[in-house]
Parts: sequence; C-alpha cells; structure tokens
Amino acid sequence: MRPFLILLLGLVLPGCDNGGTPAPGPPAAEGAKAETGRLDRSFAGTPAPRSIFEDPAGEAITLADLRGRPLLVNLWATWCPPCIAEMPTLDALAARDKELQVLAVSEDLNGHDKVDAFFAQRRFAKLQPYIDPGLSLMTELKVDTLPTTILYDAEGREVWRMTGMADWTGERAAGLLREARTKAR
Repeated sequence: MRPFLILLLGLVLPGCDNGGTPAPGPPAAEGAKAETGRLDRSFAGTPAPRSIFEDPAGEAITLADLRGRPLLVNLWATWCPPCIAEMPTLDALAARDKELQVLAVSEDLNGHDKVDAFFAQRRFAKLQPYIDPGLSLMTELKVDTLPTTILYDAEGREVWRMTGMADWTGERAAGLLREARTKAR
C-alpha cells in the first residue's frame, strides 16, 4: 500500500495549483485574492464518499457522518502554497457562516506532525485539522490537484467542486455557496 501512496503523491505534487511557478510569498490572506479555481459540476448529485478519515480528535469519521447541513470540504496539504494561501479565507468563512460546515482535510502523509504544527502556528479561529493519512478521500473523489474544494448539500450530494485556489470570502464564493442552501429547501 505504501508504494501506491508514494506514487499517488508523486502524481499530485505536480498538480498543486500554483501555475507552475514558485509561490511569491505574499501574506496568505492577500494571496487568496488571486483566484485560480476552476468550477466543475460534472459530479453534481454524486453521494459523498464513504472513505474514512480522521477528525480533530483522531477519531474515524466519514462525510456521511456530517449530513444534515451543507458541507464544504477542502482537500489541501502543508506543502502546497495555494492551499496555504486560501486557508485564511476558509477560516473566515467558517467563522462567519453558521449554517455551513467547513472541513479542511489534510492530504499530507505523516499528517499529524505537520498539520498540528501548521495549525498551532496559524491559530485559526474556526478551522480544525481533519486528516486523510491514507489519501482515501482523494482517491475515491478522483482528485488529482490540490487544493480542491467540494460543496455537498445537506443530503450529502455533491453540488460542485472547485479545483484550485479561491477566495472563500468573496462574492463569487458567496453566490456558489448559496446553491447548497437552495437545493436543501
């Protein structure tokens, strides 16, 4: 299984949505303003995967366990500059929107050490460190680029996915996030 994970990581690493250039190093909140995200609706209606990952307490959880409210799942990694740049906007969204659940799920191998240190350094207001140490969510969701963010409605059906960096506090995101609420009614 470990060789598969290394191969998968090798395929994902070049897919980190940084436009093929090194991150310029602006403060994270400013970096998120340069959106590169591409909207994909081709998976709309697909049920959330049954893959098991870890909640902040290290307990096994699935996306199905979180049904009942719209859910925004961000797949990211500590080694991915665009992922890091958009995290402050995800945290601001999580703090502002009480109806929407926001999950930041790390796809780092050996995630606990790296992700715990990352979260401790940044002191997010609302985001919590979920970890997918076996990359099972990425695999089942057929994700090959980080960051990728997927919106599920309250019934656990995919609404859309965004491949690449987005400003989750901006008007574009607000309009897209309303879609999960509309479908729930």
